[in-house]
Amino acid sequence: MSRVSKLQDVLKAEKMDAMLVTSQYNLRYVSNFTGTTGLAVITQEEAFFVTDFRYTQQAATQAKGFQVVQNKGPILEEVKKIVEEKGLSSLGFEDAQMAYRTVEELEELVSCDLLPASGIIEELREVKDASEIAIIKKACEIADAGFAFILDYIRPGVSEIEIANRLDFHMRELGATGVSFDTIIASGIRSAMPHGVASPKLIEKGDFVTLDFGCYYNGYVSDMTRTVSVGQPKPELKKIYDIVLAAQLRVNEQAKAGMTGKEVDSIARDYITAQGYGAYFGHSNGHGIGLEIHEAPNTSQKALKVLVPGNVITNEPGIYIDGLGGVRIEDDLIITEAGNEIITHSPKELIIL
Repeated sequence: MSRVSKLQDVLKAEKMDAMLVTSQYNLRYVSNFTGTTGLAVITQEEAFFVTDFRYTQQAATQAKGFQVVQNKGPILEEVKKIVEEKGLSSLGFEDAQMAYRTVEELEELVSCDLLPASGIIEELREVKDASEIAIIKKACEIADAGFAFILDYIRPGVSEIEIANRLDFHMRELGATGVSFDTIIASGIRSAMPHGVASPKLIEKGDFVTLDFGCYYNGYVSDMTRTVSVGQPKPELKKIYDIVLAAQLRVNEQAKAGMTGKEVDSIARDYITAQGYGAYFGHSNGHGIGLEIHEAPNTSQKALKVLVPGNVITNEPGIYIDGLGGVRIEDDLIITEAGNEIITHSPKELIIL
């Protein structure tokens, strides 16, 4: 079943005549359109893609099954025409994405009911199909190759920014179109910062260096973290590394369909807490990835939704101690009926450079 057909089934179930899709990520999901200007109106029976003269040919090629409409004036005027021509009485819109002013303009233009519909497409996106999984696996392969490459450049006297730039560029050389997010390289006491984006700090002997990075490949992301040591680490750093690794491996071994996000989070959290470091694990154990670096489903103490086959999540427990340093280890997992498939393969045992 096509993605448009799946959305149309939801529209019928929700008794919604049509949905207006404006989010860049949702638009790509339903139409495969990779341009920067356009929107879609999907009714229970038809699909329209509206864009200007710059992208009509691209839309005709990428948005298979859509009727391509060229807007020569304001793009929302074309939405008004579709609503009127198809006699739509209700139109869903992405209330969490659209600007308030745009919603006001839409209210003035269309005569049908506007229904908040954020989350409908995002929920469909949670379950990846075979083509999406293949792309995400390739993004993970590039990240793994990037990690193997960058190990040779991590040494005393090199700055975090230098490491990040070399890593980012190498992933592009391997086919990535960009990075999933600003690459995190956090060394020494900065490794206690979970999101310590690369700084001018120079690597020093004895530092733990946390590398959290990923890339975009064909529209989909990878996300992995490894922590390495430059020279022999302090005993407590080695201790927390072993605890984080044990917690992370437990999730890799146990996460499967039918578990809630909270249950997955608890596998790691309960172990770290039992070792006396629960207060130093302050973030959730993971999140979904796909077209965006953070999407549902999540694995946290608030995540009561049940995981299903096709979900792709991160597994990234960590311990962070101010003034000492921190450790995070992260893999990407595909949830299956029997368990999960780990799709990041870089070594997790402590690497001492």
